[in-house]
Amino acid sequence: MKKNTEQPEEPIDRFSQVIGHSRYIVLLAVVAVLLVALSLFIFGAIEAIAGIWHAWRDLLAGELGATRLTVEFLEIVSVMLKAVVFYIIGVGLYSLFVAPLNITVSLGVQTLNDLESKVVSVIVVILGVTFLEHFIRWENPMATLQFGAALALAVIPLVLFQRFTHKAKEEQRAHKPNEQLHAQQSMFEESHEKADIPDQDEHVPEKSNRSSQ
Repeated sequence: MKKNTEQPEEPIDRFSQVIGHSRYIVLLAVVAVLLVALSLFIFGAIEAIAGIWHAWRDLLAGELGATRLTVEFLEIVSVMLKAVVFYIIGVGLYSLFVAPLNITVSLGVQTLNDLESKVVSVIVVILGVTFLEHFIRWENPMATLQFGAALALAVIPLVLFQRFTHKAKEEQRAHKPNEQLHAQQSMFEESHEKADIPDQDEHVPEKSNRSSQ
């Protein structure tokens, strides 16, 4: 009689598989965040249509106020930017935890640090738009100055964090310079949504050739 030489699967291996599959829990967050982004996009679009309609109506009536109109449109821009933040977070989490997407690679979101950097970038823009709204109104100069100082205290650490993350990203590009370009070409020209993950063994011959030289 032949003995069964196959070894039973160790509990630690099965537990590792369970932990690995637990990443799909992130889908709950992805769906929720994307629904928020969709809602903000729709809300912003409705506000834009209403703002344009009111602008033309006031213009024909001779009651158009440039300051008020600019502030209203800046508020719409702020809503759209907030929607972009949630969208980037949603697709970024999906690409990082569930399946890689070329849209995130082409945006430069390949790691959690990249995702944080992109979100920080949009937040800085939102803060700038918010200050511009207060500056255009110019209702209370002292309050506007205090508001600008408070925003500066928030923006400076965010910019420093972004520069540190950008430096780390440049070091990564030095090792893989064409990865983001390949993802952009594959998505926009070949209509491929999934990113191609190269085998690490492909880089071994190059290293061996360099060492031999």
